Amino acid sequence: MPIKNILIVDDSATDRQFLSELLAKNGFKVETAQNADEALAKAKQLRPDLVLMDVVMPGQSGFQATRTLSKDEATKKIPIIICTSKGQDTDRAWGLKQGARDYIVKPVSGPELLAKISALG
Repeated sequence: MPIKNILIVDDSATDRQFLSELLAKNGFKVETAQNADEALAKAKQLRPDLVLMDVVMPGQSGFQATRTLSKDEATKKIPIIICTSKGQDTDRAWGLKQGARDYIVKPVSGPELLAKISALG
């Protein structure tokens, strides 16, 4: 299924804007959420084709939100790419174990992100 609609989850307005502009410029329709709770509600309501998930956020972490989305019948088919400043191999392994399909360390490279999205689509 081609990826057209993407939900960006990040508590940083700067990161949300950077990712939104990058993706919109490349033809994607973008929605954003500032935290995990908002992301879970929007993912159920909008059923995006992909979720880009930050990890370090107030309240629930992106790891917890990823686990919730990947276990829920309504959202488990939505691929998740974690985009985070947490660059340790153990963080990557944990993120993938929670149900993420891929993992990118910030600062996000536009070409790398677009290649990973293309590989999923």
